[in-house]
Amino acid sequence: MSQEILEQLAGGLARGELVPYLGPGALADVVDPATGEPIPADSEHMILAMNNGRPMSARLMWEFSRAAMNVELKRGRGAVNRFLVRTYGERTWTRAPLHDWLAGIHPPYVIDINRDTQLQDSYRATPHTLVRGIARIGGTPYRFLIHEWDGETYREVPQEGVDRRLPVLFKPLGSPVPDPTFIASDADFVDYITELMGGFAIPSFLKDYRIGRQYVLLGLRLTRDTERMILSNLIYAAGRPAGWALIAEPTAKERRFCARQGIEIVEAGIPALLAAAATRDGQIEAPA
Repeated sequence: MSQEILEQLAGGLARGELVPYLGPGALADVVDPATGEPIPADSEHMILAMNNGRPMSARLMWEFSRAAMNVELKRGRGAVNRFLVRTYGERTWTRAPLHDWLAGIHPPYVIDINRDTQLQDSYRATPHTLVRGIARIGGTPYRFLIHEWDGETYREVPQEGVDRRLPVLFKPLGSPVPDPTFIASDADFVDYITELMGGFAIPSFLKDYRIGRQYVLLGLRLTRDTERMILSNLIYAAGRPAGWALIAEPTAKERRFCARQGIEIVEAGIPALLAAAATRDGQIEAPA
């Protein structure tokens, strides 16, 4: 049954009928090609990287946003942003297998809560719209920036000027390209999630587009309230079911949350999905 579901999900993603929603696990196999060091993607490894490999207190190690808030209070918001730019904007990393697959199918809409550039790199040859979250900024009630990629450069566009024919890459927690913007510390998340709940962190064209959509959660664990609040707001007005979550060993908490959200859990990981996609496309023989 899992193989059949995985092949159906792979087909729906390839046809653009389902929306990929990427979490830290999407970068599980990504490493520094020179050293073999894994890319800091999940909360714990991001904290260790930010603190020069040393653990912080147990309270701060629970979530990256707490640790980032601690660094911000001691050394300023710029210190956190510089770490994120160095990590995701200035270092070279190998490609994630999932991103290589997405580069081949180019879904019309992707949500990615990671802060790296692999998704944007996957669409480098394709004109697209990039939406990224911002926080703690004056002069606007909105908590997003919109840029349009023409195949060579990004240019900022107002939400009223978005070309709705282009694929949309939504990175709510930001990225270093074209200019660095990140949701990182507790203060950032408080501001961003407050405005997300109020409807000011999602452009109007995406509010229209997302109605009735179904999502496939890839590499996303749902044990922390931050990820759960962002998810529930971003998939508002989803179809039925709202989507599917690939979680190899779900916790009871994850099962309860997904049941409330109308998300069906598939007990498998990203490699199983990619294998199912290859089987479906006839690239490998189906298992006996």
